[in-house]
Amino acid sequence: MAHPVTGTIALIRAMYVLAREGVIASFPAEGLPPGPAMLHRLARLVARGSTEERARSDNLSRALHRLGPSYVKLGQFLATRPDLVGVDTARELGTLQDNVPPFPRELAVAEIETTLGRPLDVLFIDLGEVVGAASIAQVYKARIRNEDGSERFAAVKVIRPGIRARFRRELDTFAFIARFLERYIPAARRLRPIAVVETLAQSTRIEMDLRLEAAAASEMAENTADDRGFRVPAIDWERTGRDVVTMEWIDGIKMSNVAAIAEAGHDLKQLGVTVVQSFLRQAMRDGFFHADMHQGNLFVAHDGTVVAVDLGIVGRLSDESKRFLAEILYGFIRRDYRRVAELHFEAGYVPRTQDVASFAQALRAIGEPIYGQPAETISMGHLLSLLFEVTELFDMRARPELVLLQKTMVVVEGVARTFDPKFNMWVAAEPVVSDYILRELGPAAKLREARDGIEAMLRLARRAPDLATGLEILAKQMPDLIENGIRLNDDTLKDLASEKRASIMSGRIAQWVIALSLLTIAGSLVFG
Repeated sequence: MAHPVTGTIALIRAMYVLAREGVIASFPAEGLPPGPAMLHRLARLVARGSTEERARSDNLSRALHRLGPSYVKLGQFLATRPDLVGVDTARELGTLQDNVPPFPRELAVAEIETTLGRPLDVLFIDLGEVVGAASIAQVYKARIRNEDGSERFAAVKVIRPGIRARFRRELDTFAFIARFLERYIPAARRLRPIAVVETLAQSTRIEMDLRLEAAAASEMAENTADDRGFRVPAIDWERTGRDVVTMEWIDGIKMSNVAAIAEAGHDLKQLGVTVVQSFLRQAMRDGFFHADMHQGNLFVAHDGTVVAVDLGIVGRLSDESKRFLAEILYGFIRRDYRRVAELHFEAGYVPRTQDVASFAQALRAIGEPIYGQPAETISMGHLLSLLFEVTELFDMRARPELVLLQKTMVVVEGVARTFDPKFNMWVAAEPVVSDYILRELGPAAKLREARDGIEAMLRLARRAPDLATGLEILAKQMPDLIENGIRLNDDTLKDLASEKRASIMSGRIAQWVIALSLLTIAGSLVFG
């Protein structure tokens, strides 16, 4: 934990840099109490130049780069959590990129040999040069000898030495600042700074164990093995450990270089469709998606396949969330706003204290302006963004997995439209969404539900002797229980302390609960 003096100095420095770069002055001052309002006025005086001259995103980027790589990583993390900081701030932070010089080669070699337990010349023919450096790790292009004597290239990602200790110190400082903000600045509590720091700490622990990134890539490779036009690099597990991950080298063109991809003769429109459909399949079919699919993490291979790298940030959706997503999209397509509203209530996303009809009216305000527009101008990501904004009015707490999905959908739509300005999101998404709805909500799904119901009844039938015993015990002991309740004397307590007796009692209690449940059900059927 950061020392109060150290934390205070760090807080003062951070506040000064944010004020100097115009970040604080760019936020509205309406509604601030006298103390923070005065600080806001001081921040406007300190700000470099006019705060209207630059976008707030530029101010944020400049300030975080001045504060250091740990703050840049904090900003990048917050860009993935609009549920914590708000959609606008997350969008502004989404442009942040690491700008860190590479660390010396000898340190990378030491890290590789320590992690993998073998000399460098045994692991690689040649480590090559650095091809990318970031705040947490850097990447080399290496050559590896195969068992048959042939050679292949590989990408080797190595953790920056000492980065864990540095981030631990920085996170202690962030925690101190977060506690200060929540205690003394009420306006900051909306951003939940303590929760932000705790979640960042967990995220960085995961990101700094490269085995977990390798596992994510391996899982996605299995999920997408039969998908045409999309894949992820294969992992070399022999040369992968906590601080090093080695994977297949991708000879392709970054999707940020649209001109080069067009010059190579690839079908630009089809590439846009492939990116979007691949993402939707990951989300709706697998419930496991690449949550950082910007153009810098996507390559086009020689055969036109889209290859995704850097799975440090991934998202997961439960079966419930997948079904919810599919049904609300289907409901908007059919303009069935009442059904979309009911889905929110059925899923428990909107409190029962709210009014379904009023919520449906708010959803209509989102959906109706869409109709009449050219399909290529309608953004699915924007639709979900508007949906989450409206649900806040009805006390729906943002669900991180859905917000992360929405953010990634906006990104992949943007990628697709750089390749085809008239890209039609709904046409591209329709086969994937329809397949999911047919599989999960159609006749086949009903048959699966019926089968599951029959299996549950068979399991219940197998337990019939136990249930009968429970009913018999209940019938014998119910009069005494009604008259005297459950009594525990000293001898009973001693028996309960023994493992054998506890096991017997737990079994009897379970039988009583089952019997009571059956009686309740029977009563409801007879008298209901």
